Amino acid sequence: MRMAVRTLREETAPELACPVSPVVDIVFSRWTTPILWTLHAHGRQRFVELERRITSITPKVLTQRLRRLERDGLVTRTYHPEVPPRVEYEISALGLTLAPLFAHLADWAAGHLPEVERARERYDEAPNR
Repeated sequence: MRMAVRTLREETAPELACPVSPVVDIVFSRWTTPILWTLHAHGRQRFVELERRITSITPKVLTQRLRRLERDGLVTRTYHPEVPPRVEYEISALGLTLAPLFAHLADWAAGHLPEVERARERYDEAPNR
């Protein structure tokens, strides 16, 4: 029988301590959620349309996030060889599987964000902070 030997890296890897860590890294990075939400809500869009809907994102960051989402399989990019060229983005079938998760989070936010705000206010008003 061969025994499994775990390395120090494996013993301290956050994804082993918490199996959802890799998902959080993929889906909930700073701009990923607004991009996926927008593509889900509004369907296939060109870069400029996304830029207009997510007003506070820079073109550079939007490009980086779209590439990462495409690499992760959550967004599809379609290039149309026209003059001028046209590129469209849409949420992939894999990305659509996140819709129930986003719906649950939206429900949680509606029901609990006021409570979070009250907790923050109590914390901020407490002496010695």
